[in-house]
Amino acid sequence: MGKILVIGSGGQLATAFKDVLPDALFVGRDTLNLQHPLQVSGVLSSLKPSAVINTAAYTQVDKAESEEAVAQAVNADSPGEMARYCATNDIPFVHFSTDYVFNGEGKAPWKETDATAPLNAYGRSKLAGEQAIAEAGGQHLIFRTSWVYDAFGKNFVNTIIRLAAEREELKIIDDQFGAPTYAPHLAAGALAGLEAAQGMEPFPSGIYHLCNAGETTWYRFAAGILKHAKRAGLPVKVKTTQPIPAADYPLPAHRPYNSRLDCTKARSILGVTMLAWEEGLAACMEKKRESA
Repeated sequence: MGKILVIGSGGQLATAFKDVLPDALFVGRDTLNLQHPLQVSGVLSSLKPSAVINTAAYTQVDKAESEEAVAQAVNADSPGEMARYCATNDIPFVHFSTDYVFNGEGKAPWKETDATAPLNAYGRSKLAGEQAIAEAGGQHLIFRTSWVYDAFGKNFVNTIIRLAAEREELKIIDDQFGAPTYAPHLAAGALAGLEAAQGMEPFPSGIYHLCNAGETTWYRFAAGILKHAKRAGLPVKVKTTQPIPAADYPLPAHRPYNSRLDCTKARSILGVTMLAWEEGLAACMEKKRESA
C-alpha cells in the first residue's frame, strides 16, 4: 500500500496539509481534473494510496449559480467516485464540506443531525457530495467547516488587507455569523481525527463539524484583521469601517445568516478540539508579517 494521497495541490487546505503531511502524495488538476469524474478511479488505481484526503472543490459560490453542472461534477460526482474506490479497496476517505448545506436560519449552532436545506447551487453540490460518499459505504470522514482562509491565496483576510490599503472607508456585512477557520488548524484537526478514527473499531464513519471555536460576524472579523494589520506594519489607508446588512450587498447566490457549527461530535468521538478563531487569525497574521 502506498502513501496517503491528498487531492488538490495549490489550494489553501492542500497547502496546509503539506505542513502536517510532508510525506504524502499531492495531485493537482494536471493529474486529476475533477470536472471529469470518470477519470477518478483510473488515477487512484494507478497511485494505490493508503488513504485519500480530498481538499479540492469548486468554491466559486456566485459563479456556481450559472455553472451548477460543473459544481456538481467537482463537488459531488468526483468525490462519490473517490469514495467508491476507497470503499472497494478498504481504505479511509476524508472529505470536506460546508455549512452551506444548511438554510442559515436561527441562532443555534448547527448539529450534524439537523435537516439540510441549501440556499444556493454551491450548497446543493456539496450536499450531493456528502450523500454520494455516504452511499459508497466505506470508511469515511466528512468534515463540514466554515469561512476557511489562510495567509496566502484568495480569501476574506487578504481581500480586507488589500482593500484597507486602497480605500479610506469599508462597508462590511454585520448580520451573518460564523467561525473563521484557519486552514492550517483545519488540516491539523482533520488529520488528528483521521488518526484517531483509524485506531477505532469499527471506523467511526460519518459527518463531523470542524471549525475554529467561537463566533463572529464578517464586520467583527474584518476589525480583527485591521487591528493585526496595523500592528504588523502593513499599509492601512482605511479610516472608517461601516457595518451593513447583507441585504445592502446583494450577490447572485444567497448566503446563510447563521453559519455557526456545533463541533461537539468531533470532540467527543474523535478527540479533536479546535482553537478559538482569534488564535487562528493571530497565527495567520504572524505568518503574513514574517513573509512580508
